[in-house]
Amino acid sequence: MTAPLDSETLTRRTVLTVPGMHCAGCIGKVERGLAEVPGITQARVNLSARSVTVTHTLEIEEPRLIEALARIGFEAQPRRDELAPRTSAVRPLLAPLAVAFFAAMNVMTLSVSIWSGADGITRALFHWLSALIGVPAIAYAGMPFFRSAWGVLKRGRTNMDVPISIGVVIATCLSLYETAVHGRHAWFDGALMLLTFLLAGRVLDAMMRDRARAGVDALLRQAAPGAMVIEADGALRWHTAQDLAPGMLMRAAAGERLAADGEIVGGGSRFDQSLLTGESVPVSRTTGELVLAGTLNLDAPVDVRVSRAGQDTSLAEIARLMESAGQSRSRYVRIADRAARLYAPVVHTLAAVAVLGWLLAGAGLYKALVVGVTVLIITCPCALGLAVPVAQVVVSSALMRAGVMVKDGSALERLAGVDRALLDKTGTLTLGRPTADPAALTSLTAEEAAICLALASHSRHPLSRSLSSALAAAGHCAIELTDVAEVAGTGVCARWNGQPVALRRPEQSSGMASALVIGERPARLISFSDRLRPDTAEALARLRRMGIAPSIISGDNAEAVVQIANETGLPATAQAAPAEKQEAIAGLQEQGHTVLMVGDGLNDGPALATANASMAPGSASDVGLQAADLVFISDSLLAVPRAVSAARASMKIVRQNFGLSIAYNVLAVPLALAGMLTPLIAAAAMSASSLVVIANSLRLARAVK
Repeated sequence: MTAPLDSETLTRRTVLTVPGMHCAGCIGKVERGLAEVPGITQARVNLSARSVTVTHTLEIEEPRLIEALARIGFEAQPRRDELAPRTSAVRPLLAPLAVAFFAAMNVMTLSVSIWSGADGITRALFHWLSALIGVPAIAYAGMPFFRSAWGVLKRGRTNMDVPISIGVVIATCLSLYETAVHGRHAWFDGALMLLTFLLAGRVLDAMMRDRARAGVDALLRQAAPGAMVIEADGALRWHTAQDLAPGMLMRAAAGERLAADGEIVGGGSRFDQSLLTGESVPVSRTTGELVLAGTLNLDAPVDVRVSRAGQDTSLAEIARLMESAGQSRSRYVRIADRAARLYAPVVHTLAAVAVLGWLLAGAGLYKALVVGVTVLIITCPCALGLAVPVAQVVVSSALMRAGVMVKDGSALERLAGVDRALLDKTGTLTLGRPTADPAALTSLTAEEAAICLALASHSRHPLSRSLSSALAAAGHCAIELTDVAEVAGTGVCARWNGQPVALRRPEQSSGMASALVIGERPARLISFSDRLRPDTAEALARLRRMGIAPSIISGDNAEAVVQIANETGLPATAQAAPAEKQEAIAGLQEQGHTVLMVGDGLNDGPALATANASMAPGSASDVGLQAADLVFISDSLLAVPRAVSAARASMKIVRQNFGLSIAYNVLAVPLALAGMLTPLIAAAAMSASSLVVIANSLRLARAVK
């Protein structure tokens, strides 16, 4: 997909889908390779979306970009719909993982008898059975690695999958040779164990990346599929959202979401914009005013002249902001990127040195190849690859038991280092459930309470629903009204015993309140408040003790935000639009801060994606739930400091895991080069190092406090 021309820099931005990317090494190869092409000013990979965004001069067309990626070793195609939902990266890996694991268990069972001393025809039979199981399984389960390795080798390049593929193929061929000549050793089990651990690590990584992309997909589901359009002949015809264009006149019925941005040219209504702005109270819009895609028309039909549709709507822009923010990479991923550049050439060099060294020392080709394969297997980065994902899975399970769901495991690394916390107000610091003032309700007479309940029961407004629930719980019963009508932006009016009654917005109050009017009597003002979450004071105190400075950033009106700021003692920013929240976070990051964003609405989506780490309450909108890295289920705000504490514990374990993995290679590689190990022992040692990393990570099961 090619974006419009940037008139200031005379460049274009093109988004290409690159399905073959799967690791930090791929990120480095794509970005460095494209950067070397004249005319390309920037290339940025989004591994979660399997895409690369290329900024380039006007002379470069899409085919040239695709050719450049092909020379690097990656197939690519244009992304025609930049915000289209993506296919899962996990599904293609599940079947190879299942086959590798099942075959490894069966071959290991056969190998036990050989290890126990089986000889002669029994050993030969078990070797042939292992070959019958192992060879097809290795061919199938290794296909993700073989395909990737062949793709770069035929273009004269290499990647991490090349030494893995060489080791697996040579180990399998040597095992077949040993089986055919009735030798003592075969290493089908070692090759299968290697593939099982590699695929398991890749599946865990793909699961986390799919979750990272889910936020944008959830946002797209908020968009209306289309709208009724008033044609030139006056007829109403349905148009999909993709077919809408500026200038069209669409009619939005009450209860429908808007499919495009536009200006109201007929009618008036209240609109629920909470997903876009975070404002807890619906807003009134009438002729000449702007309404946005994704907002919900509450009261009456309106005719809207489309001004922006499809990829140009505010909703699509928020989705782009979220996806753009998702392209950032953490410190450990950057370390893995640098390690990936060195892995393949270093391992190839070690294996080649081992083979040549043993040949020069007088050993035969068979012995030299066995040593070379042993080096390739024992240097496999399984333990290093599991160091982070296993710790993430264990601490995620512990947090789940404490009521916190981790959706993006890599965010634990970022969460561990946060020193600033920005919290939304409505539904985050507060429960998001307006409550009527008890004193105001008890001051109502029985007659007034009955009229108020009857009026409130005819409205879907959040304040009306809260009011009707409170009055009904107090034992009041609604009376019969006539001529009931709800007026957009005003309230509910009716007649009772021949006189007008109404429940409407007060003329003099800008806070959350309703006014009950009965005939000529003075209006009875009923105020509402949104209570703070339980344990808010303790949660904020714990954050401060951890060295994290909390503050409020909200899209709500200033009066409501100031009230909560006074209760919590936090600095606050009110009426912040989605882009302004994102800019505030980016500004803190430029100052060197690591930012945690806690929010619950669509308007928080870009901020949740831009922040180093993000959390949302379980009551959040679908987009808030999907965009956040972590979701807490309970009402208590203590979930936030608990998650930070667990994240810091997990990073301590991750660093230990890296140390264990490095120590393993320092000890094992010299033994392999000296010919003191076989491929089977190398596979067992590699597996043992992975198990040590897993066992160390299991200590995180009690990390949540």
